[in-house]
Amino acid sequence: MAWHVTIAPAWFDPSTAPPQITPFGMLYAIHDAMVRPLPGNKMGNSLAESWTESADGLTYEFKLRRGLKFHNGDPLTTEDVKFSYERYRGAGSKEFLARVRQVDIVDPLTIRFQLKEPWPDFMTFYGTTATAAGIVVPKKYLTQVGDDGFRKHPIGAGPYKFVSHTAGVEVVLEAYAGYWRHVPHVKRLIMRSVPEGTTRAAVLRTGEADIAYALDGPDAETVRRDPRIQIVASRHASINWLEFADQWDPKSPWADKRLRLAVNHALNRKAINDAACLGFCPPAGVIIPRVMDFALQVEPPTYDPHKAKQLLAEAGYPNGLDAGELVPIPPFFTTGEAVVNYLNAVGIRVKMKIVERFRLADPDTMTIETTVTDPDALAAPWVSNRTLRRHRAWTIAEYICEENNRNSVDANGKAGINIKK
Repeated sequence: MAWHVTIAPAWFDPSTAPPQITPFGMLYAIHDAMVRPLPGNKMGNSLAESWTESADGLTYEFKLRRGLKFHNGDPLTTEDVKFSYERYRGAGSKEFLARVRQVDIVDPLTIRFQLKEPWPDFMTFYGTTATAAGIVVPKKYLTQVGDDGFRKHPIGAGPYKFVSHTAGVEVVLEAYAGYWRHVPHVKRLIMRSVPEGTTRAAVLRTGEADIAYALDGPDAETVRRDPRIQIVASRHASINWLEFADQWDPKSPWADKRLRLAVNHALNRKAINDAACLGFCPPAGVIIPRVMDFALQVEPPTYDPHKAKQLLAEAGYPNGLDAGELVPIPPFFTTGEAVVNYLNAVGIRVKMKIVERFRLADPDTMTIETTVTDPDALAAPWVSNRTLRRHRAWTIAEYICEENNRNSVDANGKAGINIKK
């Protein structure tokens, strides 16, 4: 499997999982969760065979399946569940700390969460990829080896056991025969880091990889012409958007709604979809993917460059304005280039700057504020009004295209994952 990112050892440990969807490709291979997305179920019972919510919304009780074991043979009990939850310090930890009053072990198979007040989003936070708080790790093993030892050789209860990790190159996993659902059909997984999109497409065509993630439009088009390879819709819940964080600053030009609306009308979402996603990313009007429960179904603003120029003039920029640099999160360069071209066409003068993906998470070098729920899956190009500086960016909080239908490639007709998130 050719991944579009460099696989980080931090992804082996759910306790510090970042607000991104990508690490769950590794986390859900090695580990398992109480409740998690499963085929045909957005919030399916996994380690927990059942769960209930009290009538007053203050208590959630989970029942573990019998006979669960970690990869090293240790039994999985509610002690491990409580330990894993209390150890969690990832993106949603502040919410849990503020809203969960206590966690009680009723017996080795039953655990109870007591809330301070009703929190309708509790199961979204605990039972989906919104956080990794529901992933269970072995208390005994982790206590013995410590955090660093655990990241060097993680033990979980998921479908695959850790075999080896070559830093910056690959992770090797093998099927866990004791997995509660069934023994995985693929006996050995090699997850290889191949950040360059053209190379991912090449190794797919040569047979060096069976599956390639996140191919950008031109690379995907090359792959699509190969009759041996399938491109299929991944249908996961993701969104591409543009964000200008300085819109909340009254001194910023982007505080003017007319200017933000001008950007909306300047973008030809359908053309961007065709160029960057081969038509698999229908334009979206809101930030919530339409596949999610209760998502508001809203059509996006129309592509109207004349109206965009009119709004610019009304906002005091009849000759346009210099908007600085756009930094697309790799590998979404085709989307970034298209956005730059459309903005320049109406007088919003922007240049694209390529930054390595790992630097976007470095607070000393990033242009963006990674405060979105999932910058990997939800944040595509970003526009900055200055060169790289700490915590400075602008926000176009308006949306380009829905990514729940990103295509995926698969050599020799095997099952596909997602070609671009």
